[in-house]
Amino acid sequence: MEVNKLNPDFIIIGGGSAGCVLANRLTHQTSHNVLLIEAGPADKNPWIHIPIGYGKNFRNPKINWMFETEPGEKWVKNRVPTPRGKVIGGSSSINGMVYMRGNPDDYNHWQQLGNVGWGFEDVLPYFKKSQKQQRGEDHYHGTGGTLWVSDPAETHPIAEAYINAGIEAGYNFNPDFNGTTQEGFGPIQWTTKNGRRSSAATAYLNPAKSRKNLTIISNGLVHKIIFTGVQAVGVEYENAGQKFLVFARKEIILSAGAIQSPQILQLSGVGNAGYLKQIGVPIIADLGGVGENLQDHVNAPLLYKTRLSFTANKLYHDPIRKIKEGLKYVFFRKGMLAMGACYAGGYLKVQPDVANPDIQALLLLFSTEDLGGVPHKFDGVTINVALMRPESRGFVKAKKANASVAPIIQPNYLDAKKDRDTLVAGMQEIRKIMRKPALKDVILSEYSPSLAVNSDDECLDFIRNRARTSYHPVGTCKMGSDKMAVVDDRLRVKKVSSLRVVDASIMPTITSGNTNAPTIMIAEKAAELILSDYRN
Repeated sequence: MEVNKLNPDFIIIGGGSAGCVLANRLTHQTSHNVLLIEAGPADKNPWIHIPIGYGKNFRNPKINWMFETEPGEKWVKNRVPTPRGKVIGGSSSINGMVYMRGNPDDYNHWQQLGNVGWGFEDVLPYFKKSQKQQRGEDHYHGTGGTLWVSDPAETHPIAEAYINAGIEAGYNFNPDFNGTTQEGFGPIQWTTKNGRRSSAATAYLNPAKSRKNLTIISNGLVHKIIFTGVQAVGVEYENAGQKFLVFARKEIILSAGAIQSPQILQLSGVGNAGYLKQIGVPIIADLGGVGENLQDHVNAPLLYKTRLSFTANKLYHDPIRKIKEGLKYVFFRKGMLAMGACYAGGYLKVQPDVANPDIQALLLLFSTEDLGGVPHKFDGVTINVALMRPESRGFVKAKKANASVAPIIQPNYLDAKKDRDTLVAGMQEIRKIMRKPALKDVILSEYSPSLAVNSDDECLDFIRNRARTSYHPVGTCKMGSDKMAVVDDRLRVKKVSSLRVVDASIMPTITSGNTNAPTIMIAEKAAELILSDYRN
């Protein structure tokens, strides 16, 4: 094993959404030397940058960790794919590019849990700081950032009909889910720039690559964090079959995501002492919350056959359509190749006692038996009916004392009765909306579930067998002051020193929407906290 001769102030583990932001912000001051270690390769695959390529990369093991959940004991009994980016840019390089901040009360709740400085008015400036918002600047949006947030270059007839159906059902038209209110039906914005993906890598890391105080190591698999006593001092990683040690003068920052940040902590000796003994890891700090509190947006996928030949199904199976759309993209950066995961969505309340929407229903312009699989030969669409604030909690555990072995991921989807009741109610409400007059000339028939599925019990049985996830795992190194908290409100890991966690794993509760934008916000705020601790 060799000692890497680099002498960084900060080592960032993980070159994903949070890691790229940190690398940019921390190296803005030339007095700080930063090393960024990413387990995957550079983001050179062209399908990363062509928006519709997220479908191709969903099952590409070269840039995707290809994780799966464990089967649930009672409810969701199948293994659910859990894609995570294994590439510079992380999951921001392979996701569906939906830009969604979540509900203001998500962050106010974090503050109510004792996390000072994490209320909505506290975090809003960091959302704005990150944005290059196509619509311009206002109270909720910024234009001075590097992450492009754009409207689709073209409207889509199915998306427009879906929005109109929601309005016919009594919901408001909502032109901006990240504005004054979240409830209603309306268009989706994407993290794209002129028909190209705007990932954390292109937005944050690329502008910083030329800085002399930033070193980037790709294809570097981190094995563990090295401690002297309880102080984090270095990192052991593997590159090209060779192991290296590298040491930090100030801090180690763990940004490997909600699946691998807890795994790396456990492999480093920080976690539940009893479990660490079972897998043969020497104990540095007994911190029982590491890997606990896993949350995700489980969803019921509703599949429909359409009368209109404007879906990605047709694009996949029709070679002439491929040529036409390819030329449209090459010359105009428009068409289906420039498409994010969805054009339109709805936020709605289905339980009588909620102050904010508890269901998100996004329209996807394709249909498959299994997400990431071959689209159907008929023209089809999917409505992902997702549970926004689950009460169920799962866990992530290192399976072995080996970073190359995928961890155990048990989300315990739908364990809480309220989760089941809410998701079934959301599914039933969306099915009613899909029968509204606005969609009469668009929807041919409901494909899955069949029309034979009517009662709540039948819907629950459908969800048990067909549930998917929105791929938003969070919470496994949660921020807080209770006994299961892993980091404090400055994101410092408890019971040790010189170590922080900065990524979606620190969320005490999941946000009401897609989680990439909140993860970038967390990193923006964390960078400022870190820099404030080391001002000369």
